[in-house]
Formats: sequence, C-alpha cells, structure tokens
Amino acid sequence: MVLRLCRLLAFSLLLVAAPAMAADLWRTVPPTPALTPGGTSGFVTENGARIWYAAYGEGPPVILLHGGLANSDYWGQQIPVLARTHRVVVIDSRGHGRSSRDQRPYTYELMASDVIGVMDALKIDKAAVVGWSDGAIIGLVMAMKDPARVSRVFAFAANMDPSGVRADAMTTPTFGGFGARAAREYAKLSPTPDGFVVFSAAIQHMWDTEPNYTAADLARITVPAAIVDGDHDEAIKAEHTAYLARAIPGARLIILPGLSHFAMLQDPVAFNAAVLGFLDQR
Repeated sequence: MVLRLCRLLAFSLLLVAAPAMAADLWRTVPPTPALTPGGTSGFVTENGARIWYAAYGEGPPVILLHGGLANSDYWGQQIPVLARTHRVVVIDSRGHGRSSRDQRPYTYELMASDVIGVMDALKIDKAAVVGWSDGAIIGLVMAMKDPARVSRVFAFAANMDPSGVRADAMTTPTFGGFGARAAREYAKLSPTPDGFVVFSAAIQHMWDTEPNYTAADLARITVPAAIVDGDHDEAIKAEHTAYLARAIPGARLIILPGLSHFAMLQDPVAFNAAVLGFLDQR
C-alpha cells in the first residue's frame, strides 16, 4: 500500500512538474533579440508604403510575420535555426519597425497584400508563412485570399474575429510591459520616430474592429494549417483557438505548455521545434 501510494505521488509530481518548472516563463517577456546579422535587406514600395524586409539562407521559402506593435527583431531566435534549411524572409509590417505607412486605415487584408508585394519583388512564387498574433492573422488571410501563394501556414496566437480576444488582455502585466517596449523600439527603428501615439491608435482601431471572418470563411482555407498557442496566452481565448482548429479543414491544433502570447521569446527551443515539425511535415 505504501509503495503504491509512493508511485501515485511520484506520478502526480510528474504531472505538475513540467508546468511548475515553466510557470515563470509565461509571466515574462524576455528581451527582444538582436536582428540576426548576415542577411540581405531592402525596401519594397507597395500600396503607398515602403515595406522593409530581410532574407537569410537557402531552401524552401518561409516568411516570418511579427505581431502588432512589434517588428522583425522579435524573430531573432528563430531566423538562425530556420535558415539552416530554408530561405527565411522577415517583413516589418507597414508602419511597424523600419517600414513606413500612408494615411489609409490599417486592415489585415491590406497588410496581406503588402506581403504578396514583397514576395513578387523577391520572385517568391509560393512560401510557407509563420505568423505571430497579427502576423498569424495575416498568414491566415493570405491562405484564404491567395492560396496559390501559400504552401502552409503556422498561425501562433491568432484571432479571426474580435470575440476571440480576452477583454483584459491589454491590462495584464506582460502586455503592459510590452507596450512600453514597443514605444521605445518604434522610436529607435521607425522612419517617423515621433509618431508612436498616432500609430498605436490606428492599430488599436483595427484591433477593435477586425478581423471579421466567419466559420464559413475559415472553411475555405485549403492549405495545410497549424493553429498554435501557448496554454497561458494572456490575449487569445483558448476556446477561440480550438474553434479555429475545428473550422479550418485538416488544421492541426498545437498547444505549447507553460507559455503565453510571447512563446517565441519565452522558450525558443520549444517554439522552433513546433515550427520545424510543421514545416517538415509531409
């Protein structure tokens, strides 16, 4: 009886050990990595904006799309790993990072068309898309609207209608710190360094009103898709992530334990393994 109780206790400790060891990770937003050196970079003029990109490595193309208010530096721990076997292209979304914007309102479809413009300039007919947050939404929009240009999409922390976002998302400690960091990075990288307040208000308006895709819209996605999130995401409702995986035909649902909306920073090894496992899936 004592031996059986010890085994049960040991099994229980195993069940809680992994989350306990990772408990602090989801509470943190580790420093933004430095942009990976050694690539080629430039600008593409598209839809009234100058869109910045950088490219690394050789092989099947994969495009990395960052989240709202962020920039391509956030992929600094993914680029070197993926570039061993892929041609990796990172893009600063319009008005983000090093890219400019015009005065038209932000929409996800406009930003998706910017990505297609960069692909055209780089003579990339078709690419896998790995997106985080707003970048994940853009990737899913591309899969929906331009499926001939997307080989597969890894959508981390996406919502496809406003109901998928938690009401308290922007008041969590992690997002509070991220907002202040985003302002500093904007001032450092942007061609309009004093424009963060106007820029962030425009992004907030988009978040309040978009995206607005139905289950029927999602059912039209035919490219291979992975719907991915951390099990402690502060912004995206878990039930919305599950809904996306059900609504998109054949989509894989991948949940990263002990991580949040910033998983690529919190545990790049686990995040990279999930990305490569999906990209290399046949």
